[in-house]
Amino acid sequence: MLNPLINYFEKYLPLNEEEKFIVKEAFRELRVKRKHFILQKGDICKHHTFVVEGCFRMYMIDEKGKEHNLQFAVENWWITDIGSFYSGEPSRLYIEALENSMVLQLKKEDQIRLFDDNLQFNKIFRILTENALVSAHHRILDNISSTAEDRYLDFSKRYPHFFNRISNVQIASYLGVTPEFLSTIRKKIVKS
Repeated sequence: MLNPLINYFEKYLPLNEEEKFIVKEAFRELRVKRKHFILQKGDICKHHTFVVEGCFRMYMIDEKGKEHNLQFAVENWWITDIGSFYSGEPSRLYIEALENSMVLQLKKEDQIRLFDDNLQFNKIFRILTENALVSAHHRILDNISSTAEDRYLDFSKRYPHFFNRISNVQIASYLGVTPEFLSTIRKKIVKS
């Protein structure tokens, strides 16, 4: 199960046999059934999670009980409440499996050991963090400056593989619109 993760790391920097062994020692496999959680509100996020198989969503529930999807993650993606992971404070988020899934998880203390013992992993995780920050900035800018239709078109171009795996209700929540409004947008696009 570690091959996808090792291949993922090697997209950024090559790993020698010793570094591959370090990965094997640091990460733990976890099978997660559909609709089960790897994080719930009030828990402290203790793992960086790499998706080997399956699909997850990270979301919050507001005071009115409305769900707001912040992130989806499929194969070869990471999903973590980074704020809770680094601060040790209780999370405001949920991470739920949308499909039966297999993940590899890295505990904080093991990540620190990776960073201290091997510069390669420090570089790789810095790149991952930078990429996540760029993606977050892109999403924020889209949310404050684009129409709902533009956000939907951008989402469909960036993530066409999500449409067979994630419901329209989940996509609408991610885009910040109602499912009915998303349906109207989709009909309008089909007509034009």
